[in-house]
Amino acid sequence: MEKKKIFHNQSIRRTIFIYFTITALAASLLITFSIYGRLSSQVSQTVMEENQSLISQVARSVESYLRTVMKLSDSLYYGAVKNADLSSESINSEITLLYDNNRDDVANIALFSQDGALIEAVPAARIKTNLDVKSDSWFINALDKTENQHFSDPHVQTIFDGNESQYQWVISLSRAVELTEGTSTAQGVLLVDLSYSSLAHLFNGVTTGSGGYVYLISSDGEILYHPKMQLIDSGRFMENNLAAAEYKDGNHLEEFEGTERIVTVKSVGYTGWKVVGVTPKNVVSLNTIKTRLFIIFIITLILFILTFINSYISSRITDPIKELEKSVGILEEGNLQTPVYIGGSYEIQHLGTSISNMAKQIRVLMNDIVTEHEAKRKQEFDTLQSQINPHFLYNTLDIIVWMIENEQKAEAVKVVTALARFFRISLSKGKSIIQVRDEIEHVRSYLMIQRMRFKNKFTYDIEVGEGCEELASLKLMLQPLVENAIYHGMEFMDGDGEVIIKSWREADDLFFMVCDNGLGMTEEQVASLFSDSIHTTSKKGSGIGVKNVNERIKLYFGEQYGLTIHSEPDVGTEIMIRLPAIPYSRIIAKGEQLWK
Repeated sequence: MEKKKIFHNQSIRRTIFIYFTITALAASLLITFSIYGRLSSQVSQTVMEENQSLISQVARSVESYLRTVMKLSDSLYYGAVKNADLSSESINSEITLLYDNNRDDVANIALFSQDGALIEAVPAARIKTNLDVKSDSWFINALDKTENQHFSDPHVQTIFDGNESQYQWVISLSRAVELTEGTSTAQGVLLVDLSYSSLAHLFNGVTTGSGGYVYLISSDGEILYHPKMQLIDSGRFMENNLAAAEYKDGNHLEEFEGTERIVTVKSVGYTGWKVVGVTPKNVVSLNTIKTRLFIIFIITLILFILTFINSYISSRITDPIKELEKSVGILEEGNLQTPVYIGGSYEIQHLGTSISNMAKQIRVLMNDIVTEHEAKRKQEFDTLQSQINPHFLYNTLDIIVWMIENEQKAEAVKVVTALARFFRISLSKGKSIIQVRDEIEHVRSYLMIQRMRFKNKFTYDIEVGEGCEELASLKLMLQPLVENAIYHGMEFMDGDGEVIIKSWREADDLFFMVCDNGLGMTEEQVASLFSDSIHTTSKKGSGIGVKNVNERIKLYFGEQYGLTIHSEPDVGTEIMIRLPAIPYSRIIAKGEQLWK
């Protein structure tokens, strides 16, 4: 007994907080920070190693490309130029052959004398008039250091005139050569213009991860290739190339324009060029999506294990709460009849009892509210539909007086008889549900009066299917729809109007259709019929609008029943009414107020 009392006096909130929050939080934070520290260093090291491997591979590709070009230069010199006597023979065919074999990478091959005169050029070209190539850096460098081959920075080649490759971006390879003319020798310069696109092709698609890129600089920091070269030339992008030229081969951490990034450098043999890879620092951190997902997985796994360990301890506390929560959830969904769980500790039992009593009280209040609301709505609709438009009555009496004055007594009798039937069915001893026969008779009387009033401006036809007359219908349902067809559909028509009313049964449904060939309506006008206020009246209408008829049907028979309107401007309107096919005798036996 004492043990039970102690258990009941324990705070559920305090127990859950102690067992779960402290244990799970402390263990998760400890393990997470430990894993984060180890993974952070490992990821950074792995990414930098991969970048260094990638940059080294690109540097080897550039070196291989340059060696190929230098071999071409050697072949031109030793295979064509060195052993040829230029005074008696031409080396154009040898140069052309080598050019054709390498034309994908080579734009021009030219041989100059020491004084700058053009000796041979492939493809055929001539130097521009008054152009002195001796002042060009490639020419000066070749004669200054005759033992080396010299590569220039990317530039537009403009020394040739009439060459199909003029004004192309090239990298010039120049070297000093020995020219033989008879018994004398002299120095000359061999020029090989490399297509810039062939060098750029080596870098296509090469990146150092998300947001990273690779570029090429000369030994003095001049940019030879950059994937954003156009943006750099236009001043819209800045590069830290001068600082990169001072870096040694390897990885370097730098901050440029407020962004931390890792710069990987690898020198290219012979030329002193450097391949530079740039990787944003956040790419090599643990902020990547894959790493985040991995950390989330680890934390989730730890929490799952801790939850499993503590499940036995917490079950005695949380199980009753979960059961009560399920009961409350069912109540929230609207099922107020469900039994509420009552069990567990004293607090849970007391709470369950309170919720159960509350649910019972809610059921009582809701039933009272629903009953009162439905009765009020039915009373409002019944009051509205029982109101007879005085304009219709006055106009009908005017017609009768006019007929009597014009000695049309037979026609006046017909109108009086139709008006009497109209009022008799409108009243129907206070009933809201009548037979289809009476509803059809009611609208027939209304149409006959209106047709006389409008001097036969429209015709009408009424068809009732077999077995429909004994079924139940809502009173004053067709007359408002026919009224709309006459006043709003055909009043301004040039020709004769036509109103058709049909009734038929399909399985367990009863259908009515009201058609006219009037002015019709747009989709917006059709939608507005269901949004008008139920108390809106017009000078000509009865005040029982389309929306009211639709809501009365749903109120009495259910939400699946009501009106459907199809209309097209200048064509006409068709209103379909769907009701349940219920014998009127069944309504009488059950009682109208108990129906629905």
